Amino acid sequence: MALREIVEQTVAGLGYDLVEIERSAGGLLRITIDLPWVPPAEGVPAVEQFINVEDCEKVNRQLQFALEVDGVEYKRLEISSPGIDRPLRHVQDYERFVGQMVDITLKAPMGVAAAGQVSANRKKFRGVLEKVLAADGGTGWQIVWSDAPVVKPGQKVSKKRIPPPLQALGFTLDEVREARLAPIVSFKGRKGAGGLDGEVE
Repeated sequence: MALREIVEQTVAGLGYDLVEIERSAGGLLRITIDLPWVPPAEGVPAVEQFINVEDCEKVNRQLQFALEVDGVEYKRLEISSPGIDRPLRHVQDYERFVGQMVDITLKAPMGVAAAGQVSANRKKFRGVLEKVLAADGGTGWQIVWSDAPVVKPGQKVSKKRIPPPLQALGFTLDEVREARLAPIVSFKGRKGAGGLDGEVE
C-alpha cells in the first residue's frame, strides 16, 4: 500500500483530516492533520476548533503501528497542526476559508493585465478569498486586494490621500499552484473588564 493511502486511512479512521505529508532530509516524516470542517448551519456562527497535543499523540501512536505493519521506512515521525499559514488543497478548504486573507500563487502568469493595473507577469497575490457564481452557473473563486502600502505602527496617514482601488482576480482551482492562509498576527491584547485592550505602547 502507498504511503499516502496508509496515512489517509489511518488519519481518517481516527476522525481527522489529512492536510499534508512531507518527507524531509534525515528520514523525517511530517504529517499535518486537522479536525474535519462542518459547515455552520444558517444563522449560526462558525465555531473554529483546533488540533491539540492529545490529538497529535493519538495519531502518532496509531501511525507508528500502521507504518511498521506496512514496512514504511522513516527515522522520525512528526504529527502537527496546520498552523496559521495552513495550505488550501481541496474545494472544501476554499469553502471553509471564504472571507479570510490568503496567499495564492498561480501556475502561470495572468497573461493579460487586469484593467492595466496589474502586471501581466504576476503570479502571486495576497487578498481576501471570495466565492462567486461562475458563468456556467457553478462555483467560482476570486481574490480581492488593494495595492495600498502597509501602514507601519505609529505612522500617520493623510486623510486626503486617496486609497488605491480594490482589485479582483477570478481563478479556478486548476490554475492554482499553491494557496495558503496568509498569517495575520496581531499583538494587541484582548479587552478586559475595564475596557482596556492590554496593548503595550
